[in-house]
Amino acid sequence: MDLEILNTGYEAISCGIAAAFLAQVIKFFLFTIKNRKINFKIFTTTGGMPSSHSAGVMGLSTSVGIIGGFDSLIFAVAMGYALITMYDAAGLRRNAGKTAACLNKMMDDFYHHDLQAVGGKLKELLGHTPLEVVVGAIFGTFFAFGYHLFLIG
Repeated sequence: MDLEILNTGYEAISCGIAAAFLAQVIKFFLFTIKNRKINFKIFTTTGGMPSSHSAGVMGLSTSVGIIGGFDSLIFAVAMGYALITMYDAAGLRRNAGKTAACLNKMMDDFYHHDLQAVGGKLKELLGHTPLEVVVGAIFGTFFAFGYHLFLIG
């Protein structure tokens, strides 16, 4: 591996992106095993186990801590960003998904299965359960340490 990214911002950002991508891959395989069918849309959707948003922001934040120090100002900023992102995933986006499910049910009852008349169904799987967020965060944290060790060689 080219060590030019070791201990740089490139390591931190590539770690966050890789952690989020790998979480999506894990999510795809878990969905495939659970439902016994392949759905490639999983790669581009939000929601589900584990949270790729949480994995990505915690991978980034942990990588920043490894490189700059866990007592640094930049780690505090990265962690603040991560906590807001994870709170949003389990809070606001999850509640928006519940609202969409309720509206879809109401529109289905009102339009009697002709939801295309009002533009189609709203997307319901927007956020995460707290467990999905925690598992994503743990995955991202461990991934960052593994990624750094991999780059060291």
